Amino acid sequence: MKRNTARGRPPVEQAQQHYLVEPRGLAGGGDIRHVSAYLHACGWRNKSKRDGPLVLVSPDRKIHVGYDPQGSPGGWTIHQEASAHQGQWTAFLGKQTPVEIVAGLTDTLLDPRSAHAPSVWAPLQEQQWKTGWAAGQFTARSPDGTGWVQYHEDEPGQALWWAGAGDQQGNGWTATFTTATPLHVVQAFATALASPVPVMRPRGRVPHSAKIRTTSVSVLPSQLSTWQQARLQAAHAATWARNRTAAPPRTSTAPAAAGQRARARR
Repeated sequence: MKRNTARGRPPVEQAQQHYLVEPRGLAGGGDIRHVSAYLHACGWRNKSKRDGPLVLVSPDRKIHVGYDPQGSPGGWTIHQEASAHQGQWTAFLGKQTPVEIVAGLTDTLLDPRSAHAPSVWAPLQEQQWKTGWAAGQFTARSPDGTGWVQYHEDEPGQALWWAGAGDQQGNGWTATFTTATPLHVVQAFATALASPVPVMRPRGRVPHSAKIRTTSVSVLPSQLSTWQQARLQAAHAATWARNRTAAPPRTSTAPAAAGQRARARR
C-alpha cells in the first residue's frame, strides 16, 4: 500500500496577479479594512449597524470616522467634536479616494501634535508639486496635473481646504476640510496624497486611465497576510506607547508603610 506523501502537508500557494499603481491618487478606493482594521487595533470602537455604513468611534468618543458608499455623493466622513482648545471640524473624502490616502489622515488622529508648526505645502513641494495662485486661490498641483490641493477662502474666516485627483476618463475624487480642521491633519493627508510610493491593487481593480502607470507583480496570499499583520502590529505598538506616555506615573507607598510597621514594633 502506498503512503500518501501529501498527507499533512500545507496546500501549495498560488501566486495572485496584482499591480503597483501610480500615481496613487488614481488607484481607486481599495479595501476599506486598510483603514478600519488599523483604527480597531488602536482601540477604536465599531458602532456600525448591521448592513449599514461603517462607523468607528475613537477611544475618547470625540472623533467619528464613517464610510458610506451608498450615500450621495458617498465616501468617507471624519468628524471631531469641539473641545476647549479646538473647534469642531469635518473632512469629506469621496468614495474613490484611495484607502492609503485616507489612512494617511486617520492614522494620525490620536497622535500627539508635533512641536513644529505644520505646513500643508511642504510635503507637496518636496515632491515637486507646483504652487501658486490660481483663480484667486493658492493652489498646489502635481507634476502630471492629476492631483491638486487648494486653500479656498471665500471671505475672511470662511475658508476650507479642497483637494482631489482626476483624469480625462472620469476617474477621480475630491476632498474638503472645514475651516477648523487642524493643520497637522491636512498636512498628513497632503503627505499621503503626494507620496511617490505606488499602491497595490488586485487584478480587475485597476481603473482604466491614460494617466495611470502599472507594474505587474505576483503576490502570495501569505505575503498579503504578513503585510496586513505588520500594519496591525504597528497599530498595537503605537497604542501601547501612547497609553504608556499618557498614564500618570506610579507612586509607591511601600517605603512609608515599612516605616510605619517599624515604628509600631518599637
